[in-house]
Amino acid sequence: MKKLSLFILFLAFFLAGCLGGTTNQEGTLSGTVKIAGSSTVYPISVAIAEEFNKKYPEVVIPVQSTGTGGGFKNFFIPGKTDINGASRPIKESEIEAAKKNGIEPIEFQVAIDAITVVVNPAADWVESMSPEELRKIWRPDNPAKKWSDINPEWPDELIELYGPTSASGTFDYFTEVIMGESGVSRSDYQGTEQDNTIVQAVSRSKYALGYFGLAFYLQNKDRLKALKIYNGERYVEPSIETARSGEYRPLSRPLFIYVNKNSLKRPEVREFVRFYLERTSTELITQVGYVPVPEEIREENLAKLERILSELQ
Repeated sequence: MKKLSLFILFLAFFLAGCLGGTTNQEGTLSGTVKIAGSSTVYPISVAIAEEFNKKYPEVVIPVQSTGTGGGFKNFFIPGKTDINGASRPIKESEIEAAKKNGIEPIEFQVAIDAITVVVNPAADWVESMSPEELRKIWRPDNPAKKWSDINPEWPDELIELYGPTSASGTFDYFTEVIMGESGVSRSDYQGTEQDNTIVQAVSRSKYALGYFGLAFYLQNKDRLKALKIYNGERYVEPSIETARSGEYRPLSRPLFIYVNKNSLKRPEVREFVRFYLERTSTELITQVGYVPVPEEIREENLAKLERILSELQ
């Protein structure tokens, strides 16, 4: 009997190791949940991971800011991560590439964002722009080189441009709504996947301009000036309120996480995703700098998760 008990105990540990995460007798989870992707979604995932670790401190949750496309291509599709943050919907080509690797991406909307165009506070000649003026700056053919190319009353000085790279979902969304086609943009600007790099660059130069997610502006309002954007009726300042109301168009957009369905077989991933979705309509999202999803989307997300979990049983 003693030998049988030892064998059962050994088998339990062996199976736990094969499955990845474990749940001990006290209900404490262990294991790792790996996340990469959008620099815009990054602050949300970090904040939720910190809250989750207060409850489950033994779960390790590394979060990387790689850009939406970079996260899909280099981490999620090869099966190196469990979750990919995305500031745009996944592309059909990415879905097909994932399927070839036996990975099924599951989409959940987790917040609403407002892409924010920022300049240096010393740029006192500009307070707002229309999509047409932004198009003059970012078009690949004959773009505006100087501020005076946009408006002759503005300084005859070169525009120093900063923004996300083509691996970014923010880049994809911005180019689609401003240029009319995703990926169409001038290339002679300083591109980066680190939004704080854009913050630093624009805050140091009077003639600089850049764009990124709302959260990074709200964290640096003392160092940057956000431009109001013309929505077809009036110029609207980017904010949580105007993104929620839909007034800040065309630069407000949904944010997502994509979860590897197979990863949900592991208890630590299962509990983390449930925890994440439960908080997408709470004040935590607002504190990070985004708009929480409506309650109905939260409930749809949780119901979708439970359906998938029942399929995996």
